[in-house]
Amino acid sequence: MTETIQPGGTREHRIEYSDPAIGAAAAERLSGLDFLQSLVDGVTPRPPITAALDFTLTLAEPGRVVFEITPGEIHYNLTGSVHGGVFATLLDSACACAVVSLLPAGTGSTSMDLTVKFLRPVTTATGRLRSEGTVTHLGGRTALAQAQLTDEAGKLYAHATSSVLIFRPSPV
Repeated sequence: MTETIQPGGTREHRIEYSDPAIGAAAAERLSGLDFLQSLVDGVTPRPPITAALDFTLTLAEPGRVVFEITPGEIHYNLTGSVHGGVFATLLDSACACAVVSLLPAGTGSTSMDLTVKFLRPVTTATGRLRSEGTVTHLGGRTALAQAQLTDEAGKLYAHATSSVLIFRPSPV
């Protein structure tokens, strides 16, 4: 993603991303953890949403993932702070991917719900943020995960919980 400031203060925003089918194919053949690690390592191209909002998966462990973002003006709402939808996307991604990290190859999942609590505003002055997701329960058909959005000093900006539906392969 590149941002430039034009004469008169107009901003320009450009996004580059790879074909999402490449990542989808990798997700089908790899275990969840191996797939997420391939994203961290840059072997598999990142999903378009991460390019659009400019956030990155930086850690993948069994039952735990971390996304990071440095808030920019492009994330602002009409009141001059980062839009809550950006928070929600980071928290949803962390919850969902924490669950994915525990799934075998060929198993899919999707968020069923997301409950977000916004605690304080974020601006470009806030600095880098971490969205850390962990699994609190993994069942056969559903999982429960939580995520926290914190700054580099550990100050909490938002918290979320999510139920995730798991699509296990049908027995042959």
